[in-house]
Amino acid sequence: MCLYMFFFLFFFSVMNFIFMIYFIMNNLVIFFEWELISFNSVSIVMSILLDWMSLLFMMFVMMISSVVIYYSKSYMSSELNLFRFIILVMLFVFSMILLIISPNIISILLGWDGLGLVSYCLVIYYQNVKSYNAGMLTALSNRIGDVLILMVISWMLNYGSWNYIFYLDFMKNDLIMTFISVMIIIAAMTKSAQIPFSSWLPAAMAAPTPVSALVHSSTLVTAGVYLLIRFNLLIMKTFFIKVLLLMGMLTMFMAGISANYEYDLKKIIALSTLSQLGLMMSILSMGFPDLAFFHLLTHAMFKALLFMCAGVIIHMMNNIQDIRYMGGVSLYLPMTCLCLNISNMALCGIPFLAGFYSKDLILEMVSFSNLNMMVFLFYYISTGLTMYYTIRLLMYMMVNDLNLLSIYNLYDEDYIMLKSMFILLFMSLVSGSFLSWMIFYYPYMIYLPFNLKMMVIYVSFMGGLLGYLVSNMNIYSINKFILTYNLSNFLCLMWFMPSLSTYGLNYYFLSFGQNLLKIVDMGWSEMYTGQGIVYILKNYSSFYNIFHINNLKIYLFSFVIWMMIIMYMLFLKIY
Repeated sequence: MCLYMFFFLFFFSVMNFIFMIYFIMNNLVIFFEWELISFNSVSIVMSILLDWMSLLFMMFVMMISSVVIYYSKSYMSSELNLFRFIILVMLFVFSMILLIISPNIISILLGWDGLGLVSYCLVIYYQNVKSYNAGMLTALSNRIGDVLILMVISWMLNYGSWNYIFYLDFMKNDLIMTFISVMIIIAAMTKSAQIPFSSWLPAAMAAPTPVSALVHSSTLVTAGVYLLIRFNLLIMKTFFIKVLLLMGMLTMFMAGISANYEYDLKKIIALSTLSQLGLMMSILSMGFPDLAFFHLLTHAMFKALLFMCAGVIIHMMNNIQDIRYMGGVSLYLPMTCLCLNISNMALCGIPFLAGFYSKDLILEMVSFSNLNMMVFLFYYISTGLTMYYTIRLLMYMMVNDLNLLSIYNLYDEDYIMLKSMFILLFMSLVSGSFLSWMIFYYPYMIYLPFNLKMMVIYVSFMGGLLGYLVSNMNIYSINKFILTYNLSNFLCLMWFMPSLSTYGLNYYFLSFGQNLLKIVDMGWSEMYTGQGIVYILKNYSSFYNIFHINNLKIYLFSFVIWMMIIMYMLFLKIY
């Protein structure tokens, strides 16, 4: 089953690549309209938009999902119901493809909702309490975006068509279009986990590792970015775009800091995904959708590879995810560590790997743009933090000592996993250069002073050095010299966002609903007779009991109040 799906997806990925080259060379766009029902001049049509962007993105999604399914053949081999898992992954991929090729907001909703529902099924796959909680948080966070897309559909009814490509470049001061664009932006922020909807993304790590590799590289989290790239001309005219820039930068910064305090291997990689999503969102809000798309594609390759390497290491470590137990892994798993190091270096933007071409271009365009100092600092500090947590991860896993309590048989001979990782390794090496030659018709000429050109290297070097030094410190010196416990607690818990998204949103509302349910469901007779009257009398008697303590302060306070009331009455009589 896995092999059939692998060849099916891989074949279509190659086909999409060939079509994409043909489309981009001839500057083709194909727009299909398939009329499903025509009733009293009301026609319901299914639309498909094929251009170089949708074909290229489909090629990447299909390639990564084919490799992930092949990887699952070994990773999920102990699973009894592997067929169900593969079907869920295929549903997930087809939902994403429907979203990619849709120019119609209704068919976008089908793909968008499909992603949300299938991701819930995949996150709760292992069926324990942690998975159920994470799945519920993921599903409910994504429901906010689904509701906003539904509202966009109802607002767009005013214009007579749901094909968004007809409205992208008109109505500059139209209030309804402003509402639509704001709702599209917030919906994209929920799916791409920007602040304040960030807490679901690390929680979704409860899913199996192949699912994490798929979700966090090219499908679920990139759906919001892709939607904004498609709606780019519309959203650039709204006031809310500045808010998106701020939220993107804060997400990038927050995720970078939290990753430096995290010890769970999968959560570190998830937070690095969150950081890169903030980078894509913020550069998109500055008016560079092509750069955001470029980084989205290069990031998909090395992030999927990173998750696959993490999955192999977690398997070999007897399902331990804490990086403090790992160390010296490169001696036992050389090929896996080769893939891990190269994907990590691509994430940092080491020259001539995939991440370098997109990340360097984005940072140079930020230096080149007419923006304030805060934006500039956020971008470069976040780049430094990326280097920081990457070097820290490599130090803990490759250089430090193995801290397992007993010896496990660490071996590197799972050739199914290795073959799938080598496909992505090759793509992580070459995808950046071939995309930069293919997407941009002419080379970007960015003329900057020498120090600004070298700024990325300076910041990366500083971040790497700090990561090396901090990973060599012991825990006492870190607590003593760097940060107090409370501040480090605030930083490592993603600015308390998981707590705010869970306890902050359910405890008071549920208790309020419970009281309301008592009144509405049981009726007034239940509330104010029998047991209800006992509760009321008990509360009043405990309140009046305070006055029977013979406390001098109470009498004095009541005397002062009475005197003020009498003086006020006299004042009213006089005037």
